[in-house]
Amino acid sequence: MTSLVPVLLAGGSGTRLWPTSRKSYPKQFVDLTGSGDSFLQSSLKRSAVIPDARPWIIVTGEDYRFLVAQQAKEAGVSIGPILLEPSARNTAPAIAFAAFEALALYDSPKLLVQTADHYIKDLKTFGETIDQAFQSTAPFVLFGVKPTHPEIGYGYIECGEPQGNEFLVSSFKEKPDLETAETYLKSGNYLWNSGMFMLGAQAYLDSLKTFEPSMYEACEQAHQNASSDLDFKRVNSDAFGKSPSLSIDYAVMERIDNLHVIPYLGDWSDVGAWDAVTTFANQDEAGNAIQGDGVLLDCSNTLIRAESRLVAGIGLENLIVVETRDAVLVADATKTQNVKNLVEILESQNRLEAIAHQKVYRPWGSYETLILCDRFRVKQIIVNPGASLSLQMHNHRAEHWVVVSGKAEVQVDDRIQILTEDQSVYIPIGSKHRLTNLGTLLPLTMIEVQSGEYLGEDDIIRFEDIYGRTQ
Repeated sequence: MTSLVPVLLAGGSGTRLWPTSRKSYPKQFVDLTGSGDSFLQSSLKRSAVIPDARPWIIVTGEDYRFLVAQQAKEAGVSIGPILLEPSARNTAPAIAFAAFEALALYDSPKLLVQTADHYIKDLKTFGETIDQAFQSTAPFVLFGVKPTHPEIGYGYIECGEPQGNEFLVSSFKEKPDLETAETYLKSGNYLWNSGMFMLGAQAYLDSLKTFEPSMYEACEQAHQNASSDLDFKRVNSDAFGKSPSLSIDYAVMERIDNLHVIPYLGDWSDVGAWDAVTTFANQDEAGNAIQGDGVLLDCSNTLIRAESRLVAGIGLENLIVVETRDAVLVADATKTQNVKNLVEILESQNRLEAIAHQKVYRPWGSYETLILCDRFRVKQIIVNPGASLSLQMHNHRAEHWVVVSGKAEVQVDDRIQILTEDQSVYIPIGSKHRLTNLGTLLPLTMIEVQSGEYLGEDDIIRFEDIYGRTQ
């Protein structure tokens, strides 16, 4: 019996949505819709319209493994294996890993492949389209979205001969200029390439073996030599490193016959840039949208996203303003695709803001830098119930810990003590130390004051760690 296996690709960096999306916490983990769910969580919850589906197979990067596991748990969705890629190799190898895994778990699996950054609100239409694709006799079925406007940020699929409710794919088109996009829209024969597929796992691997044999061999070896780590499955990095980096379009889809596309008539966006956020934000009569604490006067077609403070605007037109704790983006609404280029400039200047937020998530909780000056830093640390930091040491900094709320077990060298609200402990340079939240229901909140000649996060030597991060 054929199994329907949903696959979620959750490894993108989302640089066009900077400063909210950053490499350490990209857009798939962020709530940009105001629904209370991140894109990853809303993607997982869409399995509710696929009643006969197997648990999700999620493919993500090493850096995001605990974020994926935690957000899936918070979403209350049953998931299967989380496959970890040691480095980014584009979508074709990622889907190959999922195909090998699905074949090891199920008979005759068909993969419903999605990326974890799509916005889909019309779940009824989405579910009906999935069912149609699952019933199709074609080994490869694409989901093509009917265009609503001349979009330059998406690739296009040209429809060929009709095949019942489906079409043969005539050609793929790269992201066009505006004039070309308008021509596509008028013709009525083009669909947006959504990046969603229904494909037979074995058929995909057979095609990959034909067209990209080196990729097939590398992925097969990487999966066969994978290792288990907690709830994760690490593909073998040595074998994986031999795989070419290609998208599924270039590796397979553009090179096969009998490729079908189903027109998807529901709402859809891959939220690739800030202008896309305005399409699902609540807009006033002048086309303005506010997320967070914002006030606009005499403005039109402007998006304000305020994440940490009041943002006010007067006389703004066609602007995107995004505020975070450590950065503010002001952009022409027609040029949001260029945010990626701006991030590249920040990276070339070694700006930390290009990569990480002030609030950083860890498998045990999170920390946020409140003050950073020469030779001292102040952090707020939140430790999840029952969680524990690694047993670690610093060579260049001392630390003071003050408990704000909760009950902490603190180990400093061979001494273990229990601290509660308003109590503190000093950790000298070179001392082994560990922090554990003894509470089972509530988080532990601490203030950490660091002092020393060097305060970088790489000044950590881990000796024991329940999350497998020791050297």
